[in-house]
This record gives sequence, structure tokens and C-alpha cells, in this order.
Amino acid sequence: MSSKDNPPPTRIHLWDLPIRIFHWSLVLAVITAIATAKIGGNWMELHGRAGLVIIGLLAFRLTWGVVGSTHARFRNFAPTPAKIRTYLKGQWQGVGHNPLGALSVFALLGLLAAQAATGLFANDDIAFNGPLFALVDKALSDRLTGWHHQLSNFLLILMGLHVAAVFFYVWFKKNNLVKPMLTGWKDVQSGESATRGSLIALISSVLIAVAVVYGASSAGFVYL
Repeated sequence: MSSKDNPPPTRIHLWDLPIRIFHWSLVLAVITAIATAKIGGNWMELHGRAGLVIIGLLAFRLTWGVVGSTHARFRNFAPTPAKIRTYLKGQWQGVGHNPLGALSVFALLGLLAAQAATGLFANDDIAFNGPLFALVDKALSDRLTGWHHQLSNFLLILMGLHVAAVFFYVWFKKNNLVKPMLTGWKDVQSGESATRGSLIALISSVLIAVAVVYGASSAGFVYL
């Protein structure tokens, strides 16, 4: 096969710095939330703080997914049925999240949002109450606490599948998905570098995240 038929890879800027900071901050916050929930006791205060961090990160991601860089915008990687069919046929040519990866991203974001939201009103019947516990009666809080625990099982399963998929791409498809999320750059056969989000968009996204965290914590006793 000639070099014309198989051109050398082109290095593109795939993930911007805000997305990379969001991604690894979310990983750290989720691990902290899971670990402190398993330990319990005095660690529950840190669990609550981790939950508020997750809420703020999700608020940032939702905003950045509208006004951020090219490959971070939801509209550019939304997993439509047509895109999924194209991907399953091996004909998908995009960069960034592939359609199945996009499904995983949306599922994780949605599940984390539900998990964090129920945690705001949860209690452990001992010493810890979610920051918005006082806004609901005990019966509703207990019901939301039950949902919070059940959702954590689904979250662990989905996270496991997500990590397994990453390893599958690295080892079997020789497509390193981790390195671009660390460096921002990726070598591709075809594609264009992401257009960066504006400074105003970034500041707005951060301010919205801060406002959401403040709103989620202002009625309770857990503050960042």
C-alpha cells in the first residue's frame, strides 16, 4: 500500500485544558465519595464535600458542553441512532467520543447527577445529613437515601464497564484513549483540532458551577 493510500497520522488538539481538569477532578471526587461512603463514621463529612464537588463539576460540564470547545460540545458527539449504526458497521470517521463512548458519557453524567441530587437530602440515621436534609421530611429523606444507595450499585457497574472499554481500546484496538485526556493531543488519520471555547465562556461556566454548589449547600451545614 502506498503512502498516498495510507497517509501518516496528523496530530490534533483534541481535549482542551478545562475538559481535562474536569475529567480527572471528577475521577478523584467520585473515588473519594465512594471510599468515604464505605468507611463511614467521621469520613461522611468528607463524603458530603465530595458530593458537592461532583455537583459543581457536573454543572460546569453541562455548561461547557454547550459553550465550550468543539469536541466538548454535546451536539458534536450526541449518539444518534444513525451515528451508532455507522459506528457498528465500522464506517464512523470522527474524532473524540465515538457513538458508543458518547452513550457511556451521557449515562455516567446522568447517573452521577441523580446520585448527587439524592445525596443532598440523604441521611445515615446516626450523625450525617445531606446539606438539604432540612428541606424535606424524614420519610422522604429515607426514601431518597434508599435510592442513593441503590444508584451507587449501578454507578459502580457503569464505571467498571467504562474502565473496561478504555482498556479494550488500548490493548486490542491500539487506540490510547487515556493519553489524549492527559496531554490534550492525539494522532489521527483525519480530523481537525478543536476550536477553543472563549474566555468569557470559561468564566461563565465556572461561575455557574460555583453558584450551583452554593445553592446546593446553603441550606445545610456542609460547605466547600
